[in-house]
Amino acid sequence: MSTTESNAVVSSKKVGEIIELLKFKACTKQKVYKDIQEVFRKMKKIAADLANEIDHNIQEVDKSVDVDFINVSEFEFQIKFSGDIIVFSMHSNIVTFPNEHILHKSPYIVEDSKRGFFGAIVVYNFLADSLRYKRMADPGYLLGRMFVNNEAHYYVEGVRQMSFLYPDIAKNTLTDDILKQFIESAMVASLEIDSQMPTFEQERVINVHHKLSKNMLGNIQKVGFKMST
Repeated sequence: MSTTESNAVVSSKKVGEIIELLKFKACTKQKVYKDIQEVFRKMKKIAADLANEIDHNIQEVDKSVDVDFINVSEFEFQIKFSGDIIVFSMHSNIVTFPNEHILHKSPYIVEDSKRGFFGAIVVYNFLADSLRYKRMADPGYLLGRMFVNNEAHYYVEGVRQMSFLYPDIAKNTLTDDILKQFIESAMVASLEIDSQMPTFEQERVINVHHKLSKNMLGNIQKVGFKMST
């Protein structure tokens, strides 16, 4: 066999390998991405309905308390209430986990590694004034992360208030009720942890940047979130 023919055979094998990898990874990721887009659209609808329901009920108690749903983009929505904003974001990329992660020990994923690719939705808690006044130094807090695979099975990591979910991904089939519980639990977690003022020593000195940007009343933090993964 000539060098040219040998190179052609090697190239042909590489092309075949690329096609197989595309079939395994790219096609799977495309399906997962379409699925997580639909999940996020459902979550938006559920969040909007939930916010309207809570707002209607709390207005009968105190008209100064509002619960608002804010549709930011294809990849983000927010719920604003009681001085807090919880931000739900959908990742634009499909993700997997490191080999040592507990999910890779699941017989469900060992049986079919395609099940280990996930669309991801994360939820953060911010003080509403942090975003309103653009207080760049103020922290946001990760409340939870939901991962959904190509078979609509889900896995959740989150703070203690969001530990209602079953840990076995093989049994975790996503439903509208689970999406609603995920949103409600994020709101509960945000409401249960109050903002705390920094100590006097932490506030004793501010810089000119803080003064000019009107951020001297920032740096308020929430303390007490406990993760349950």
